[in-house]
Amino acid sequence: MSWILIAMLAVPLLGAAALLLPRFAGRVPRGYGLAVSGATLALAVVAAVGFDYGHAARMQFETDVSWIPGLALRFHLGVDGISLPLVVLTAVLTFLCFVHLAGRPPSRPRALVFTLLVLETGMIGTFLALDLLLFFVFFEVVLVPMYFVIAIWGGPGRRAAAVKFILYTLLGSAVLLLGVLVVWSQAGTLDMVALARGSGIARSAQIVAFLAIGAGLAVKAPMWPLHTWLPDAHTEAPTVGSVLLAGVLLKMGTYGFARIAIPILPEGAAALAPWLGAFAVIGIIYGSLACLAQRDLKRMIAYSSVGHMGFVLLGFATLTPVGVNAALFGNVAHGLITGLLFFVAGAVKDRYGTADMARLGGGMLGRLPYIGSLLTFACVASLGLPGLAGFWGEMLALFGAFRPAAELSRPLFLTFMVVGGLGTVLTAAYFLRMLSRVTHGRPAASEGPPGGLGDVTAYELAAWVPLVVLTVLFGLWPKALLAITTPAVQAMLPGVGT
Repeated sequence: MSWILIAMLAVPLLGAAALLLPRFAGRVPRGYGLAVSGATLALAVVAAVGFDYGHAARMQFETDVSWIPGLALRFHLGVDGISLPLVVLTAVLTFLCFVHLAGRPPSRPRALVFTLLVLETGMIGTFLALDLLLFFVFFEVVLVPMYFVIAIWGGPGRRAAAVKFILYTLLGSAVLLLGVLVVWSQAGTLDMVALARGSGIARSAQIVAFLAIGAGLAVKAPMWPLHTWLPDAHTEAPTVGSVLLAGVLLKMGTYGFARIAIPILPEGAAALAPWLGAFAVIGIIYGSLACLAQRDLKRMIAYSSVGHMGFVLLGFATLTPVGVNAALFGNVAHGLITGLLFFVAGAVKDRYGTADMARLGGGMLGRLPYIGSLLTFACVASLGLPGLAGFWGEMLALFGAFRPAAELSRPLFLTFMVVGGLGTVLTAAYFLRMLSRVTHGRPAASEGPPGGLGDVTAYELAAWVPLVVLTVLFGLWPKALLAITTPAVQAMLPGVGT
């Protein structure tokens, strides 16, 4: 049994449980959440340092003990080259959210710290679980705390947005559970490692299970047309809620394709990959066109996630090492860049009292030069400028579509590649249009932002600069991430495509 993965789950969970003690009834120490999430981040770094990168395809730091003996279920945890980057990303973003909160203490701080720590436990557990039912449990754990983050600390329409979020995601989870039960009934086990070696499930059952599991994951991803909960949730969520929702929760859906749907159900994946690719490219175009029609900055960034996740799903649909690597790279890049975008958008809303682009006016680079510059950087990174992390996921996904797996129709995927390429042009269009309206030009009024906060604060810089550095690092040195994921992807795909 490896202690480090258990500790990674126990630290935030025990930190949340401690807040229920009477001594915290009156107040929470200001740095409490920062300390607990920092300890979790330190454990993630220790796991990353101790990880054997020469055998990235092998599960490491495994814990495998009996969980429910009567049903042959096991508490099975582990990490490999597919899950390690997402575990570290989760720990980093959660810690940076607490850095952000240290500069702007929220209302009901005890409740918010408790909620975010429970949320972190569920998010990390999802990426560590190697038993399908355990994965489902962690997958569900995140829903309740995120509901309360939106419903309690969100904007004016928070209740409706939170209800929409929970209804959509619970429906997706119900369908996901049906797929898990199909796998269990056919294979007699829910151990992901054993299932990935060869499940023995008939092709027809694989197609049914892939359809159910894929639909459940697609709601969380989110894939068009199951995305409609996302814009409202992002628009109404507080800044930290938007950052974790875009940076981590969406990745839980796409991660499920890499960990469950494709390796466990290879024949189902091959049969339904063209449909997955079609929905992916529709999402790319739809998300881009929706962004062009938005007036609200946060809502525009939310719709941009539909397009970016479309590239991730397109990468998975190719069933090739290049495409799946693109999807995994795009997951991390989107988490870093969109996390930064929502941090900056939240800062803009704090200062102007609105995220409506027409009311923001122009001239932000003159009024708030640091915030305006960081907003520009995040937008340029998100549109896929070469040299920044956003470029590699999209470019490699299109390249994967150029040469899909042998059993897939190449003319069809070439069409997907062309449509996806058009999506990159539209992405540049809506980001540059937004920047021209908000950061450039003349201010709409003579006075400055009404928020009275001035330009970027030290706490905001501390929360944002690591995301900037990682975006540049992975943009200039993509091998730092691809070298981790490639061995695991190559080990995953032999039974799926060539």
